[in-house]
Amino acid sequence: MQYDFEHYVDRRHTTSYKWNAMTDACPDVPKGVIPLSVADMELKNPPEIMAGLRDMLDPDKLILGYAGAPQSYRDAVCSFMKKRHNWEIEPEWIVPTAGVVPAFYNAVLSFTRPGEGVIVMPPVYYPFFGAAEQEGRNAVYCPLLDRGNRYEIDFDLLEQCAQHPDNRVLLFCSPHNPVGRVWTVEELKKVGEICLANDVLMISDEIHFDLIMPDYRHTVYATISDDFAQNSIICTAPSKTFNLAGMQTSSIIIPNAKLRETFAKTLRSGRASSPTILGYKACEIAYTECLDWLDQLILLIDRNRQYVEDFCDKRLTRVRTYTMEGTYLQWLDLRAFGMDGKTQEQFLRQEADLFMNGGYMFGQGGEGFERLNLACPTSCIEDAMDRLQAALAILHEDDN
Repeated sequence: MQYDFEHYVDRRHTTSYKWNAMTDACPDVPKGVIPLSVADMELKNPPEIMAGLRDMLDPDKLILGYAGAPQSYRDAVCSFMKKRHNWEIEPEWIVPTAGVVPAFYNAVLSFTRPGEGVIVMPPVYYPFFGAAEQEGRNAVYCPLLDRGNRYEIDFDLLEQCAQHPDNRVLLFCSPHNPVGRVWTVEELKKVGEICLANDVLMISDEIHFDLIMPDYRHTVYATISDDFAQNSIICTAPSKTFNLAGMQTSSIIIPNAKLRETFAKTLRSGRASSPTILGYKACEIAYTECLDWLDQLILLIDRNRQYVEDFCDKRLTRVRTYTMEGTYLQWLDLRAFGMDGKTQEQFLRQEADLFMNGGYMFGQGGEGFERLNLACPTSCIEDAMDRLQAALAILHEDDN
């Protein structure tokens, strides 16, 4: 079946967070402009999910009350992990939560005390900072190394951070948002060995792990060794993969029974809520019926990635692209234009009708960058890049 990746749904005047943010900032934004910021897709959901949810909503069969995780959901998660990631998990390892962000917030609270440190690797998804700094914890920065068109981990600095006895947790992003790295097995082994040697718990946010470009391969951290698995919490979800963020359903996979019980105990204290009955069903359908849709989606994202890279190479040579190995979030370097983050953001909105996520949001090393969401029809990316070129030409004229 050929799926529709050529049309988007105009979400003005709906409850869409990023569409409302765009129109609130610029009420007169022209029709046809879409926001390319927050990481949900401007693509229709897989039709199998929509049909399955419609079938489920029979008032004679369903009451929308509180719901526990059905066995069919757990079986679907286990099957998907084996099929897509060669990871054999047990149903009881799965702790459902209403989102990955609440999960890693909960994990930080579960496994650190006030005054202790959480290691993060900026530039990184901005909720990491909030999770690391909540209720008296400290964010410990181990910035990534910018190698020109890709980033690497500073292993010497990571080891120094891990050796400090107060630093108890590494909050790790794999694949990395926003820089698009898919970490190699060798890199993951080095990280894991440092964590084990220094009794640092790995909390690995792998929410983008299904969205890997054709020339790359993601390795789930916990699959490398049993020692790594027993010292890790792996945060997964169908939300990025199948555009289900509004379903608020994530699967936190914790092989270690002691860690799992500690994590669940904090959840039971009211720190985070559970998924909904519709969220469980949407996840189940996605993982069992929508793999062809996912394969076609990846080809679309890769095509959009290639278009942006080629466009910048030929027509926007002062904009530097970074190789997007995974996620659907392209990292663009606009530092050559000399604007601070807020000024750049305002310029792009006013002169180009471009609504991306400013790099400054992602912490150290993000100033002057933009994060571009490629999960939309290719025609939207083509239009956005034309607008970007026209706007940046104004700056070039000013330079002259």
